[in-house]
This record gives sequence, C-alpha cells and structure tokens, in this order.
Amino acid sequence: MTNIGAALDLMMLVALCTLIMVGVPVVFILTGCAIVFGGLGILFGAFDPFLFGALAQRLFGTMTSEVLIAIPLFVFMGMMLEKSKIAPDLLEAMGRLFGTLRGGLAVSVTLVGALLAASTGIVGATVVTMGLIALPAMMKRRYDPAFATGTICAAGTLGQIIPPSTVMVILGEVLAAAYQQAQLAQGKFSIETISVGQLFAGSMVPGLLLAGLYILYQVVICWLKPEVGPPIPKSERGDVSGAQLARALVPPIVLIVAVLGSILAGIATPTEAASVGAVGATLLAGLRIRPDRPWPIYVAALCALGMVVLGSLFDLRIGRQEAPFMDRAASWTATVMALGLGWGILVSLRRAFGGGMLGAVSHSTMTVTAMIFATLIGATLFSLVFRGLGGDEMIRAFLEQVPGGKWGALAVVMLVIFVLGFPLDFVEIVIIVVPIVGPVLLQMDIDPIWLGVLIAMNLQTSFLTPPLGPTLFYIQGVLPPGVGSADVYRGVTPFVILQVIGLALVMAFPTLATWLPDLLF
Repeated sequence: MTNIGAALDLMMLVALCTLIMVGVPVVFILTGCAIVFGGLGILFGAFDPFLFGALAQRLFGTMTSEVLIAIPLFVFMGMMLEKSKIAPDLLEAMGRLFGTLRGGLAVSVTLVGALLAASTGIVGATVVTMGLIALPAMMKRRYDPAFATGTICAAGTLGQIIPPSTVMVILGEVLAAAYQQAQLAQGKFSIETISVGQLFAGSMVPGLLLAGLYILYQVVICWLKPEVGPPIPKSERGDVSGAQLARALVPPIVLIVAVLGSILAGIATPTEAASVGAVGATLLAGLRIRPDRPWPIYVAALCALGMVVLGSLFDLRIGRQEAPFMDRAASWTATVMALGLGWGILVSLRRAFGGGMLGAVSHSTMTVTAMIFATLIGATLFSLVFRGLGGDEMIRAFLEQVPGGKWGALAVVMLVIFVLGFPLDFVEIVIIVVPIVGPVLLQMDIDPIWLGVLIAMNLQTSFLTPPLGPTLFYIQGVLPPGVGSADVYRGVTPFVILQVIGLALVMAFPTLATWLPDLLF
C-alpha cells in the first residue's frame, strides 16, 4: 500500500464522516466520495482504473441476488400489517389480559412490540405506531411519562434483533460475503458459508433474552413503585373472552411462526418464506377490512395448509413419466387448492385496493426498497475504491496493532459502530462498515454468527442511547401534550442499561448466539 493510497483512504473516510454529519444523503455521499477519490487515485497512480471494470458485475450480482429479493417481500409484509391496523387489536387484547397487574399495560406494550417488530422489522415504523396507539392509553391510565415512553422506545427497537427482520437479511448477505473474503485471505479454498437462516436462528435467543429483561424490569419497578404503572381499574378494563384474545393473537403469531419456522426448519429459503409472509399479511389485511365476510380468507388459509401437507407427503412434480396414481391425485388436488388460495389473495387485494390501503403499501414498499438498493449500489462502489486504494490493508494493520488481540479489535469496532448508530441507519452502517472490518475480524477466528448478533445488539443499544439515538427522534413526533424530551431521555436510560447487560451476556457467553444455529444447521 502506497503512502498516497493511504492518504487518499484516510481523506475518503474523513470526507464520508463530515458529509454525513452535515446531513447530505448517504447514497450521494458514498457514490460521490468513490468517484472523486477514485479519480484522484488514478491521477496519482495509486488506483488501477481497470478495477472499475468489475463494478458492473458486482452490481449485477447485487440486483440478481436471490437472498436480497426477500427485502421487498418482507417490507411489503410489514407495511401491510402496519396499514391494516392489526396492532390496536393486539394491544387492546393484551392490555385487558394483563390489566390487573401493576405495569400490565407496559408488559403488553413490550409483548405487542416484540410481535410487531418480528412482523415488520422496521424500527421507525414500529416506534411511531406503538407511540400513536399505546402512549395515549398509558397516559390515560396515569402511567409515569418517562416509564411509558421508555417502554415504547425499547419495544420498538426489538425489530432489529427479533427475526424475521429486513435488516438481518442485509446483514446476513453482507456478512456472508465478508466471511468468504476472510477465508480466501487465509488461503482456504474449501469455502464455508453462512446463511440468513443461521443468522435468524442466532438472534432468536438474544432477542427473547432482551424482551425478558425488559419485562422483568417493568414488573419489578412497578412492584416497588406502584405509582409508576398502576393497574387498570376493572370498570375500565372490561372482560376479555378467549375468542377475542384468539382473534387478536392467533393470526399474527401464526404468520410469524409460518415465516420463521419454515426458514429454521429448512423447508423454505428466506426469499420463499418472505413470499409466504407477504401473502399471509395480505390475507390478514383482507380479513381485517371485511370481518363480516371471512370465508374467502379462511378457504385460502386452509388451501395453503393443505398444499403444505400434500407437498410433504407426495411428489407433486408435474410432467413425470409413469407417476403413481396417488401422486397424480395429490397433484390435481394441490392444483385446485392453489386456485382457492389465488381466489383468497385476489379478494384480499381487491379489498385493500378499495380501502386505499394497497396503493399506500405499494408506495411505501417501493420507497424503502429503492433506498436500500440505492445504498447497496453506492456502498459497492465505495468499497471497490476503498480496497483499490489499499484501505483493507490499512484497516487490518490498525486492528492487528490494537492491544488485546481479537478482543481489543472487536471492542474498537463495536465502539465505532455504536457511535455511527447515532447519525446513520442500520442498513447504511451494515453496508458501509461490515465489508471493511468484517473480513479482518473474521480472520481472527471470530464466529460470524456471533459477530452478526453482536453488531445487531450494539446498534440496537446505540439507537436507544440519549441524546442522539434515532429512536428518541422517532417518538418525538407523537408525544402528547405534557410529555417532553426530558421524559423520553429519563425513561430510556434503564432500558439502555438492560441492553448493555444483554450485550455483555452474549459477548461473555457466545453460545447464546451460536447454540440454536448449531442445533438446526
């Protein structure tokens, strides 16, 4: 690595950070810095212009990645669940169920937030949605404003760690590429790989651990200080029947289990499971819009279940020579069931279109997906120029000189990611930072699944930390009169401490992140 290349790389990083702080959109920063400093590198002879020839192939690989196709499907699923207002039913049912307990509404918000996070995987949408729905109800029940806002912010950030999550799909894809580069740099030609499904499995236990810590804190603090989260009076709570609870809880739980379970069981790839989630969310929206006419949705759900059962029992491939009678009968039955499923989907789409929901969901899905892929393209160009100038060697030399070996290097990287979590989104950090530092850390025999979970939990902590955590800004727009920023900062502080405890536990006991992937895969 030449001195000119090192100087250009450092200037490139400084320009990147400076422009981010100014507020320039990240997509333009990544692309502009890459073009400017790549051109300077060519001018001073520190960058090979022929490296730009590999850009088209890299971009084509990004656009045609089967794993990344799951992103718009997961986004569509989350947006459809958000727009169909399924969360209010969930919160009302859970609030009535736990209303007799001190802090019962806070526990309900955490559980609903975890379910909603697992459904949408989008932190901002979850925090705003829960703020609009839960915060007025908690204020009406005389909850402490700091405790209420802290609970909502903490529950909303669970979307970054609890699968299935859009950001975990991106992290899994980027981390898999970094792991392959690390093995090639070590001279290994029998390349091992990791999948998004493994990362989903690795984040399950830590995600549930964090949710459990939240609930434990809420129960204890409300037991010690009843005025923080008083129980709901029976006259206001009313009775909740098993049927009401089932109608509110069963559909989203079944959808999450179908999506996540199919991935963990090896039945479907993340992309196939995402398509199941998108179809399931559409059917739930159709049922939500017209609960008086549920039969097309019920028929579609039964047909989908029947197709899964037939597919597990019979060979449904079409066009086989001399197929057994039972296989042919099962194929025809599955065809009829596919028509029933299609009928239910069309009915749901028509209902969503008639209610103005489908257009809003499609627009939001297109906007989020375009942002993610545009950032991916810019990060690909940035990474190409950074490595072409010798930046990977500079980062490796720096991390190898950090005291403490791999633990010292890991601590430095975690600190950098934590700080970047204030001005940048999860997607931007993963796309920018992980390709640069990931291969170096993974060459130090750090488990890639464990590293991915630590990055997700670290960013989740950063997103909550005052005064610059993005989650704190998301909730500012939905605060009712009488609740201010000081309440928000005071309320999230205990949850930040719980986040640090959870992160420390996963760091001290890597099996919390690696046990389930090792068991399933």
